[in-house]
Amino acid sequence: MHNPPIRWAGALLGVAMLTLTACGSGSAGGGSGDVTLTYRLWDEQQKAGYEQVMAAFEKANPGIDVTIEVLPYDQYWTKLTADAVAGTAPDVFWMTPTQFPEYVTKGVLAPVQLDASQYHQTVVGSFTYKDKLYGVPKDWGIVGLLYNKDLFKKAGVEMPDKLTWNADGTGTLLDTARKLTVDEAGKHPGEAGFDPAKVTTYGFLSWNHYQTQWMNWVASNGGKLVDQPFGKYVFNDPASVQALRFGVDLVGKYHVSPPATQTNPPTGKATDMFTAGKVAMFPANNALLPFVAPESTFEVGVAPMPEGPAGRAVNLNGLAEAVYAKSDHPEEAMKLAQYLGTEAPQKLMADGGYVLPARNGLTQGYVDYWKSKNVDVTPFVEEAEGTTFPLPIATGFTGFETKLNQIFNEMYLGNLSPQQAADQAVSEGNASLQ
Repeated sequence: MHNPPIRWAGALLGVAMLTLTACGSGSAGGGSGDVTLTYRLWDEQQKAGYEQVMAAFEKANPGIDVTIEVLPYDQYWTKLTADAVAGTAPDVFWMTPTQFPEYVTKGVLAPVQLDASQYHQTVVGSFTYKDKLYGVPKDWGIVGLLYNKDLFKKAGVEMPDKLTWNADGTGTLLDTARKLTVDEAGKHPGEAGFDPAKVTTYGFLSWNHYQTQWMNWVASNGGKLVDQPFGKYVFNDPASVQALRFGVDLVGKYHVSPPATQTNPPTGKATDMFTAGKVAMFPANNALLPFVAPESTFEVGVAPMPEGPAGRAVNLNGLAEAVYAKSDHPEEAMKLAQYLGTEAPQKLMADGGYVLPARNGLTQGYVDYWKSKNVDVTPFVEEAEGTTFPLPIATGFTGFETKLNQIFNEMYLGNLSPQQAADQAVSEGNASLQ
């Protein structure tokens, strides 16, 4: 689901900003005319990289100082919403595709002008509204398959050149997962005497996590999440429901994945089960690597996500550097955001192993960093060159998310059929559209 390059022309931002009320959070320095901008993010690890980035920006732009503000993710959006309502939002801040519709439709974000062809097009499309780009593409995370190389060696199993799946259970994914799933007696699923209640190691981890799990099954089976950006939910069609069925069958029918009682959000322990060596294959966003790799006592491998009947389609979740439309310092805020989209800062963040940069041609530094940590991340990069799709770009998704998880928790528990869950979720989701 690649998005076409954006080509658009508009009024110069500086002129447009003159019509906006100046009530942003940036505060002018002493009488020298210096400007202080506030830059807000939620990742403490990335802050270290951004301190270097901002130092370079300040050196190149005397008279502009940047204050970096870190808020935990669970506080970030509550505070940003409150600040936007009060007219005191930070000058530049991180934006996600799922939150984007709420902010852009309420006039919180300023449009940016740049050569959009220089960035990954799924990220560009994620922050486009009415043919204008409202954010400088920052980075992207993509779903791949983390796997426990030690468990593969112990089971005498080779990772296939290509993992495949079909709704009827055929394909190399399920075959490989069965070989890696073992109970206390050493039996595998399908063997006489196998006890699904006494599994010691699972071959795969299928659970209710939309970004890394069922949305990828849907897209790889030819289904769609939304009919169009800012459109309506449509994942209760036959192809989507068939894909949902496959995801829950890995748990309840084939017994190659832990029961939902152990994995359902918000209390589930899916990631912990992988790092503890109880699961062999674990779909995850590459952004999880800094948290998973140091915690693991085994060698972590990376493989591409399995190919479905419609091929491989993988979620690519990009972030953008958003500019507050009511910043006290619109020109300086825009200068900072555009600088963050240039090669030097994006290369610095990639070379430090923080992110895969949105700007094209800069992924090698990220690959080299993780190679030094004995993790080959090239499958993530290769996937990004294929078919990718964003999280649903729809108003109200963040409010709908809790209800969606509640419904799909029941599906993974077996209390709702995939068709019932999809119908209910689509109905609830479309009712939440604004």
